Amino acid sequence: MISKTRLPILFCALLAAVAVATFSAGCSKQPNDRTPDGRIIVQYWEKWTGFESDAMQAIVDDFNASQDKIWVEKLTVSAIDRKMMLATAGGNPPDIAGLWAFSVNNYAEKSALTPLDKMLEKAGITRDHYIPVYWDLCEMHGHMWALPSTPASLALHWNKKMFRDAGLDPERPPRTIAELDAMAEKLTVVSVTRNGKKIRVHYPDLTPEEKEKKDFDLLQLGYVPSEPGWWNALWGYWFGGSIWDGDRTLTANSPENVAAMTWFQSYPLKYGLNNIQTFGSSFGNPSSPQSPFLAGQIAMVLQGVWMYNFIDKYSPEMEWGAAAFPSVDAEKLPNVTVAEGDVLVIPRGARHPEEAFEFIKYVNTQGPMEKLCLGQRKFSPLATMSDDFIRKHPNPYIKTFIELAKSPNARTVPRMSVWLIYSDEMGVAFGQVGTLLTTPQAALDDVQRRTQWKFDRVMRRWDLVKEDRMKEWSQ
Repeated sequence: MISKTRLPILFCALLAAVAVATFSAGCSKQPNDRTPDGRIIVQYWEKWTGFESDAMQAIVDDFNASQDKIWVEKLTVSAIDRKMMLATAGGNPPDIAGLWAFSVNNYAEKSALTPLDKMLEKAGITRDHYIPVYWDLCEMHGHMWALPSTPASLALHWNKKMFRDAGLDPERPPRTIAELDAMAEKLTVVSVTRNGKKIRVHYPDLTPEEKEKKDFDLLQLGYVPSEPGWWNALWGYWFGGSIWDGDRTLTANSPENVAAMTWFQSYPLKYGLNNIQTFGSSFGNPSSPQSPFLAGQIAMVLQGVWMYNFIDKYSPEMEWGAAAFPSVDAEKLPNVTVAEGDVLVIPRGARHPEEAFEFIKYVNTQGPMEKLCLGQRKFSPLATMSDDFIRKHPNPYIKTFIELAKSPNARTVPRMSVWLIYSDEMGVAFGQVGTLLTTPQAALDDVQRRTQWKFDRVMRRWDLVKEDRMKEWSQ
């Protein structure tokens, strides 16, 4: 007899099984294996929409036309990370999935991906074919789980007209954090009441008393590190730090990370939390016309290679530049960036892994890769790019992003399965520090304590299955 205490557990398990079965049946119907002319059908799930999806569809069409044995069918899938995991658990995944590089580690440790090592060896594809950081993003525990599709790197973007209007050299961006802060002050315009009248002044022209009381309204900011706020967890990179030791120990509260968070907090302390919050209430999505950078409300921003697309669409008249985001020491720590990207994987249990790899290999050859990346206005992850690709590229600073990706100081998100948990914890800490609720040291000590405990628990589970996983991946 089943006890009453076990009934809820069994019921939840049944619901979970039904959910997986329903998803697998509704969103990933068992495909026919072949087209009417006998080609093997390869199911490819991708997250992109709009012009990015169109760029990959052109590559799919070219591949299908290039041979008569395989037919790739691309399907746009929202929330692809969750849906692919469900489909894989249900035993009916696609043959190929387009994921973000940071998610590879989690899938690999859960044995939800097919290792590519033997296929890569057979094809003669090695690390030397790539900008090293993008190959490394696809590797974990000594095995390769993915190959890149489109890469990205981050850079400082600045508005040259706003520089010129503030008396700054529009062709000379800041090179250190100290220069960034000083230029940001000169680029910041406020409204202050003097003699009963509201007047516009640049921040450096405020009196010491006005600065102390924060008795002004922000009209324009030179810079603020909370915009867009997508990489707050990684600010320590520009201060010479890291956020883990590459093995089992997190370093959230290292001196470099405390320094980075202290710098982050200096902005609401300098300009006033209420002033920044009021000014920021009008901000729109960074990829919309209401973006504060595109609207001329903020003069400098940290953004990726994709920012050109939004400048071209929503503010084509803007005079702008892109360069390495300044570090705490330009000589000892030049060209720091975060490298990320999209990848192609073969889920575990895919029906046609060899045919899937043929398509992935095709994408990772120079011609198709350059066509894809030109269509998305990004750069190629391959070590060699044609002169024609660079010449035709619409982004006038594409070489800057390539050089940053090749820099020895190109960093990535930590290749760990708990990264999303870690990132969320860091996001909470930056939120508390940015709203002046706590100190940087206290916030990062809390992150270290909370996340290290979670990481230790994951690693203990990993230790129990590691040997079996390694044997399985090597077969």
